[in-house]
Amino acid sequence: MNHALTLITFIPIAGMLLILALPDSMKNASKWIAVAATIPQLLIAIYLYENFDTTTSAVQFAEKTSWMPSYHISYFIGADGISISMILLTALIMFISVFASFGINRAEKGYYAMLLMLDTGMMGVFVSLDFFLFYIFWEVMLLPMYFLIGIWGGPRREYAAIKFFLYTLLGSVLILLAMLGLYYYSATPTFDLTELAANSSHYSIGFQRIVWIALFIGFAIKIPAFPFHTWLPDAHVEAPTAISVILAGVLLKMGTYGILRVNFAVLPAASYQLAWLFLGVIGTINIVYGAMCAMAQTDYKKLIAYSSISHMGYVMLGLAAFTAAGINGAVLQMFNHGTITAMLFILVGVIYDRAHHREINGFGGLAQQMPIYTAVTGFAFFAGMGLPGMSAFISEVLVLLGAWQTHPLMVAFGAATAILTAGYLLWTFQRIYLGPLNEKYKDFPDLSFREAFTLVPLGIIVLILGVYPHAILGLLNTSLVHLNQVVLSTSGAAVAMLH
Repeated sequence: MNHALTLITFIPIAGMLLILALPDSMKNASKWIAVAATIPQLLIAIYLYENFDTTTSAVQFAEKTSWMPSYHISYFIGADGISISMILLTALIMFISVFASFGINRAEKGYYAMLLMLDTGMMGVFVSLDFFLFYIFWEVMLLPMYFLIGIWGGPRREYAAIKFFLYTLLGSVLILLAMLGLYYYSATPTFDLTELAANSSHYSIGFQRIVWIALFIGFAIKIPAFPFHTWLPDAHVEAPTAISVILAGVLLKMGTYGILRVNFAVLPAASYQLAWLFLGVIGTINIVYGAMCAMAQTDYKKLIAYSSISHMGYVMLGLAAFTAAGINGAVLQMFNHGTITAMLFILVGVIYDRAHHREINGFGGLAQQMPIYTAVTGFAFFAGMGLPGMSAFISEVLVLLGAWQTHPLMVAFGAATAILTAGYLLWTFQRIYLGPLNEKYKDFPDLSFREAFTLVPLGIIVLILGVYPHAILGLLNTSLVHLNQVVLSTSGAAVAMLH
């Protein structure tokens, strides 16, 4: 398929323009236009998955056109093993999120237009191989998310939206400065990420460290890594259900993806020196701190938000290991976290739509009234705990196995946190779903067809990857092992530069 990556990136913009052109009398058609825009995107993602060559680390489906030649800026997009799983995840989550948005009943045109613009921004980040283009898509994503939280969110939506915007803007400024530094100090001025990576040895180790830390902070805000995490629980609590799904399912992955695509590939010597602290130690703090905060929550959605912070810590720890198992487990965890957390936020949204509150202690006995919903929630909770036979078990075990070789103490903390994860999830399940039924909820309907439609595909993927992880690992392995070897091969040169 010619121009597959251009199509998968910009079809949502065509849908957005069509929605904006609708007369107000046809505003109800907005959601179906959004569906029509995400279906071909998902089909193209499946096409890319089926035609991806897993034997090479080279860029595939590439498109490159000179855009601003005076400044060495190109429209350069492509996919490799680092990005292909994120392209597939983004298309899947956006398709499901449109159906999860059907409960939006005010300013529908604006909502679905912003949703599709957000879609293009996220997809563009994962396909861009020109740093300038990457940065444009990174910024495109910011505005629609701000409005989606600030207009369609909960009671404190303005506060949450402004906090999200300011944190992300700080990260964007640091990424911009780092990008300009790489451009001006490169052997030949360029924004081409493949060329910057090929000539990484041109940068001094001191320069690499400064730029690496600036980039890390910019990307860490998005992960979010401790102590830059405080915007996330507020954003999740106030965001509509579908936006929480996108936030946890895709947006957080942009941070760790950026570290792989830019920090590791372009600044390998600094990566080898600094990752143990900025990824390993902070990732371990994320795992433990996120789980402990989740244990203390009384708001159902905020509990899942802190759980998300904890599980992204495993991604950071895996990246810090510099082993094949660690880096493969980290990127597989990015995909698995996206599907499992999306399920959890949809399930929180289901109960909020009926009860109009999320206080865990305000429920009780819902299993008697909503048995199907309870069964699906139990499945999602077990997946979140990383039970064998489910996808997160494979990715977390790979991370721990890979990191044990280099950071055994961090692995001990990470592995022990599994007890806390089981504790807060099982305790939450007991308080909401077991025991006597709260009479206020005796008329609650069980899962609707639309709600089940958004959950079942994610559950199937969790099961498939639990027994056949090679379906995603096969895409990743060649590119990630090559990237890991590049970083390791520079470590000796970095030591020589220090002396």
